[in-house]
Amino acid sequence: MKSVRELAELIQARVVGDGTVKVSNVASLQLATESDLVFVEDQKNLAAALDSQASAVIAGEFSSTQRASKPLLLCAQPRLAFARAAKLLRVAGHLEAGVHPNALVPSSVRVGNKVNIGAHVVLGECVQIGDSTRIGAGCVIEADVRLGNDCKIYPNVTIYGGVRIGNRVIVHAGAVLGSDGFGYVRDEKTGRYEKFPQIGRLEIEDDVEIGANVTVDRGALDLTRIGRGTKIDNLVHVGHNVQIGEDVVIAAQTGLSGSALVEKNVVIGGQVGIADHVRIEAGAILGAQSGIPSNKIIRGKGIVFWGTPARPIRGYLKELAALAKLAKER
Repeated sequence: MKSVRELAELIQARVVGDGTVKVSNVASLQLATESDLVFVEDQKNLAAALDSQASAVIAGEFSSTQRASKPLLLCAQPRLAFARAAKLLRVAGHLEAGVHPNALVPSSVRVGNKVNIGAHVVLGECVQIGDSTRIGAGCVIEADVRLGNDCKIYPNVTIYGGVRIGNRVIVHAGAVLGSDGFGYVRDEKTGRYEKFPQIGRLEIEDDVEIGANVTVDRGALDLTRIGRGTKIDNLVHVGHNVQIGEDVVIAAQTGLSGSALVEKNVVIGGQVGIADHVRIEAGAILGAQSGIPSNKIIRGKGIVFWGTPARPIRGYLKELAALAKLAKER
């Protein structure tokens, strides 16, 4: 629990009203109860926030002249401030440090301070786990994996040998990291396929979040990398040798084929298919269900691409309108 004034200092907000009021959690306007904190992004929802059971409201500068019955925390980006406040107030899920008696932890494993290792966890030889990291029940982490500080690995995650994971990384249940890539060589004489070596590594940088049941392949001979701050939704597949830059957002059911390159600040919608050796340049936005053929370059910061093959949405919509007009004339 924190006072409104204390919280405001931490999230860089300005307090209007009683700064001594205490808040302990965050909530929606509909479900807020006493001691909860809520937020509004526009004037039209401010009255509802003030009428709610919440103890305090995060709002934009539009409310600076409002006579309010609750303390207000004023800032330029209310939603962002609310997210930061939620992180500061969050206490649920805290676990004491320790190793569950059912966990299998070889003597060669190096465990940092305040680490929690859950039931039925299996660790390989020479695994390194940083301070304050949590490993959920049923996880399997193979030999020579390195986990940074303050990571949260949820239950039943599998991490193959040699994977490198940075600090403050979150991996949700059922994810598989560092599995073999889909690489085969066809014998032209027999028509049979033989496996190409999958001996590269996977590196995940700081502050990455990986959703439930995501699969990320190791490099074939080189490296698969996920850049700092990238957020990956559930049920995404990342193929071998893929390079993902910083602060990329990837929505559910997207697939990235081998050796694709995604530069920083790209936004990828749901069910997007990215073929091998594609380059998505910085700041591009791929709309849901877009398809990008092999070796194509997508270029345009802030431009939305849509369709298969993906092209700027403005031109794509014109094409659809022209087809509709042609069909009507016929």
